[in-house]
Amino acid sequence: MEQRNLILAIVLSMAILFGFQFLFPPATPPEQTPGQQQAQTAPDGTSVPGSAPSVPGAPSVGGVPTQPAREDVIGISPRVSIQTPLLSGSIALRGARLDDLILTQYHETLDDNSAPITLLSPEGSEKAYYSNFGWAPVSGSAVKLPTAETLWTAAGGPLTPSSPVTLTWDNGEGLTFEQVITIDDNYLFTVTQRVVNNGAAAAEMAPYGLISRAGTPPTLGFYILHEGPVGVFNGSLDDGIKYDDLKDEYQGSRDSVIAKDTTGGWLGITDKYWLTALVPEQQTAVKTRFVYNLRGGRDHYQSDFLYPTAKVEPGASVETTSRLFAGAKVVPLLQQYEETYGIINFDLAVDFGWFKILTKPIFYALHWLHAQVGNFGIAILLLTVAIKLVFFPLANKSYKSMAKMRKLQPKMMELRERFAEDKQRLNQEMMALYKKEGANPLSGCLPILIQIPVFFALYKVMFVTIEMRHAPFYGWIHDLSAPDPTTILNGFGLFPWDAPELGILHVLNIGVWPLLMGISMFLQQKLNPQPPDPVQAKVFLMMPVIFTFLLSTFPAGLVIYWTWNNVLSMAQQAFIMKRQGVPIGGGSKKKPNEQNE
Repeated sequence: MEQRNLILAIVLSMAILFGFQFLFPPATPPEQTPGQQQAQTAPDGTSVPGSAPSVPGAPSVGGVPTQPAREDVIGISPRVSIQTPLLSGSIALRGARLDDLILTQYHETLDDNSAPITLLSPEGSEKAYYSNFGWAPVSGSAVKLPTAETLWTAAGGPLTPSSPVTLTWDNGEGLTFEQVITIDDNYLFTVTQRVVNNGAAAAEMAPYGLISRAGTPPTLGFYILHEGPVGVFNGSLDDGIKYDDLKDEYQGSRDSVIAKDTTGGWLGITDKYWLTALVPEQQTAVKTRFVYNLRGGRDHYQSDFLYPTAKVEPGASVETTSRLFAGAKVVPLLQQYEETYGIINFDLAVDFGWFKILTKPIFYALHWLHAQVGNFGIAILLLTVAIKLVFFPLANKSYKSMAKMRKLQPKMMELRERFAEDKQRLNQEMMALYKKEGANPLSGCLPILIQIPVFFALYKVMFVTIEMRHAPFYGWIHDLSAPDPTTILNGFGLFPWDAPELGILHVLNIGVWPLLMGISMFLQQKLNPQPPDPVQAKVFLMMPVIFTFLLSTFPAGLVIYWTWNNVLSMAQQAFIMKRQGVPIGGGSKKKPNEQNE
């Protein structure tokens, strides 16, 4: 019975650790056929503007327009530059669009000379991705409103944390439209939309904000990570909408729309590390939507919100204040915005998952330790020690029970010989022996099972938080969130080339740290006597090898944690074994007082 339970526990542990990678492979996007763009209309009949047409004059290949270079498109419109400690870019005066944004503190690769991250790009470029705020017409109203082709006049500039920019446009019919744009030292834009009515008649319109993205971006396709439309509506996170969910509902001549009404919250589009999110006034009820359509042979996604209709009387003005976050998903920064501006659950833009009862505390612990020691790798080692201390009483109990099991080995062998032909009687006698001696046959599995939730939570933290991206350790580990770069095929880092891509054989790229982990796991097993059952012995012998191959593809920080945890477990186990009078390593010699036990 103990053999069956042991194997079952090991299989379940491995399934939890690695099963999701095989059970939830990246989905294959369905094929699409070109369709016509439709007017995007809110439930109250208000039309929300969509994307502007592609840049005129773009040549086509196979009927699909090719996209000009980003720099060429940027040069089409007059602009106001953006200069902050973390951002550079510009606002297009034609259409009043925030469509040029570079995250200057983050790079594509570990090389500091590599290109910085480009977040937003103008309509017509290859990876068009932008935001703008405006006013939507109300059904039955003939008010002349600014459009995607409207050329605004800028006062001030460049846009910096200390100098706002005011965009102004006069519709020639008594209405003056203004957008006052400010930015803080990080990634938050504040846009105050104001309409001044100098005419003789009242005017009605509905302020809106939108984010538009052309093309379906590449996603990792992991079950544990959400990429795509995301938002918090009426206090609840909705991160279950995928790009494919919107595409699957598309009917060619009709937009795919997911609409929600909310008071408070935010919505936008998230990547693994980057977020673009609209934040309407938190006390105002708004209509929100995620929209998909196909035009010009390209996928187009939009997140937008629509305020209630505003009526501007003659001689009066109305204004609304909205915000746009466009930058890196730094958890403390998101929490700061949540507290300062009352943005509900803004930190949930980081996908801590349903296991956040563990992932968030582990993240905060690592973040605090990093602040103390200055290195996330050292923080992982210290956190491992802290976790071992927390579980010390439980592990102590487990190791003591294991020690009792070792002492019972002679009696267990005797029972197996006596009842070799009667399995039912053997199990009964074994259970009676365990009960009499207070031993637990599953005690050896408990330390592993305890470690599984912590392992998964730490994996989640390392996988989704930008704080771990490109975080160095020591030696050859320059990115704790990536696998160990050393492999047999590059001489464990001695040869000046990276590990080759091997496709399904990527597990052959075993680095130094996975090997150290496998060795530590093997040595930990050597602390125990060999199982008397041959099947158990083979299973235990295979485990270090299996884990070495599987963990070779995991983030290096996680492998370092597992290795260090094994070392601490060995020290703890050896100490307890010594106190219990059990020989280390499964030796057959016994102390005189053990002969009669």
